Amino acid sequence: MTLEVHGMTEIQQLAGKDLGRSAWRTVSQELIDGFADVSGDHQWIHVDAQRAAAGPYSKTIAHGYMILSWGVPMFAELLTVSGVGRSLNYGVNTVRFPAPVPVGSRVRLHASVIDVQPVKNGGVQMVRGFTFEIEDCTKPACVAESITHFYP
Repeated sequence: MTLEVHGMTEIQQLAGKDLGRSAWRTVSQELIDGFADVSGDHQWIHVDAQRAAAGPYSKTIAHGYMILSWGVPMFAELLTVSGVGRSLNYGVNTVRFPAPVPVGSRVRLHASVIDVQPVKNGGVQMVRGFTFEIEDCTKPACVAESITHFYP
């Protein structure tokens, strides 16, 4: 279920809130190949199924940054913000990729709002905790702190 907040005051009240989990997404070879084309990262472990079959994971794996890029749409499944003039992705504090994501796996986002602080021009900075879970795996695919600015 998507949480809806309106305006700067309600955004500030999210500090410390667990937002739950997004829907699962399947990691297909088509998505991996498309990300390789867009990013220019055609390393064999991502795009060469025959070579990857003899590699350490027995199949191709998703790019870590592909999984991280899913943070924006998956987060939107958990939280919608209205009553602001604009929002900007400001950056990332930390990113780690503890486990590979083999093709065919399913991934979902577990998100929280770690902190919300005022910034210049009447805005607020939201630090979001992202943990990308892999179905039936004890280690996450990616753990990150993503920063978004909201302005009136």
